[in-house]
Amino acid sequence: MTDAIKIDSTANPAPLGLLGFGMTTILLNCHNAGLIPLNSVVLSMGIFFGGLTQVAAGIMEWKKGNTFAATAFTAYGTFWIALVSVVLLPKASLGVTAADSVAMALFLGLWGVFSVFMFVGTFRLNKALQVTFGLLVVLFALLIAGDLTGNASVTVTAGWEGILCGAAAFYTGIAQVLNEVYARTVMPLGPVLAK
Repeated sequence: MTDAIKIDSTANPAPLGLLGFGMTTILLNCHNAGLIPLNSVVLSMGIFFGGLTQVAAGIMEWKKGNTFAATAFTAYGTFWIALVSVVLLPKASLGVTAADSVAMALFLGLWGVFSVFMFVGTFRLNKALQVTFGLLVVLFALLIAGDLTGNASVTVTAGWEGILCGAAAFYTGIAQVLNEVYARTVMPLGPVLAK
């Protein structure tokens, strides 16, 4: 008797994770660009769509055996939850002090280093992900520079660059959905390099 080949018929969770990342990144960076205040809309998006939804997408990717996507979505999902916690914990009467600019730069710096290595991973994937992760590395660098220098114009520049980063992730997620629905390339993702 031969072993039956198990075919994975589950849906692709990557668009959900990319949209959670992209839409939350756009919204937060509208704040960084000075377009909106940091309010409950931004924080709620960070907890639920940027945070919990990406963690769920990461777990689904893990079950599908996709190490890159499982790591990216789970890590960046917890990034959003941690970032909201950085804002909310000092307001919760727990005796936790607000992060200073050096602590924020260190926090963002660790995520920036992580993002550099994830960007390297995209070289074996499609161009749309390369653009998204490349812009993310630049975003972290700008945010760190803004925190360390205290220069508001650097943070505003980071905001506009972050909107582009989020838009790239949004495009990549929507492209995957529409390309699957129409069973053809509706929105190109760029060629996948041979492995």
